[in-house]
Amino acid sequence: MTVALDAYLGAVPDVLASLVAGAREALIVSHENPDADTLGAALGVARIIEFHGGRATTVCTDPVPPLYDFLPGVSAERLDPDPAVAYDLLVIVDCGTLERVGAIGVRNAELFGRLPHVVIDHHLSNPGSSQPGAEWVDPASAATCEMVVLLAARLGVPLDTANGSLAEALMAGIVMDTSTFAHSNVTPRTLEVSAALVEAGAPLAEISRRLYRTKPDAQLRLFGRVLSRLDSADGGRVVWSTLLDADLAATRTRPADSEGIIDLVAQAEDAEVAIIFKEAAGETRISVRTKPGGVDATVLTGAFGGGGHARAAGATIHLPVDAAQAAVLAEARRLAAAVQR
Repeated sequence: MTVALDAYLGAVPDVLASLVAGAREALIVSHENPDADTLGAALGVARIIEFHGGRATTVCTDPVPPLYDFLPGVSAERLDPDPAVAYDLLVIVDCGTLERVGAIGVRNAELFGRLPHVVIDHHLSNPGSSQPGAEWVDPASAATCEMVVLLAARLGVPLDTANGSLAEALMAGIVMDTSTFAHSNVTPRTLEVSAALVEAGAPLAEISRRLYRTKPDAQLRLFGRVLSRLDSADGGRVVWSTLLDADLAATRTRPADSEGIIDLVAQAEDAEVAIIFKEAAGETRISVRTKPGGVDATVLTGAFGGGGHARAAGATIHLPVDAAQAAVLAEARRLAAAVQR
């Protein structure tokens, strides 16, 4: 049985589809601190462009965390564009704002500014741009990779193309952003898109195992240190912990190894808001999770220049951990106190 996606293909903007199909040298940019959705979407768009006879370079401000080494093609990821390539299209994937690409956007501001560009994203906090049709922002989509599946189908690219690497990369993003279909962002379309990827050969069980059920010993030790300083306020309605540079040094881990710890903290039974504060060279990065029907995580992080989704969002605050923690917790407690259940 072939899974048909025709009913959903009208969501893909014609202008965006035409630009992607016509690109000869595309530069595809993921967000800083990359996860499976931004990487999978970038790899997916790259395979689509290659199918249509073009070439693509995938770039990201930060190195790819080892967790995602299994993604086919991710080893070609660069930290900056190739200066020898005359790019003709910029594709920005899974970025709620342009600033989310990080330092690579600052280093290459002239290039990014003059290239025609398209945006493919599913963040509610995305403000949109001045190029109608060249951007596609769909907050109802569980993952940006879900959208790229529809782009591939719209452009006639078989999902089993590139020896199945297209399907595997896109499935990884959906698995990551739905926590293996456990989050409330999963829709009938998400399931149909995922069924089409499985039909195309995406190894769903193996991807789920790699992303959620496999961790190096050092990462587990890091989690232990962070969880040991778990704290709460207001009867457990707000819970938080802090990841310090000293934790990374003691466990010989990297910031990327903190991936997933916020989801453990968010399991606190009474928590309306769960927060991880991460020390980052004099600044503080926060990851926020909230319960359905309660605090909108984008409201909390938006107060500090961040964004994301209603249930999962983040921000970078230009303050040291102690000062950032005081400010964020005050706002989190205020928002949590207003929740009536």
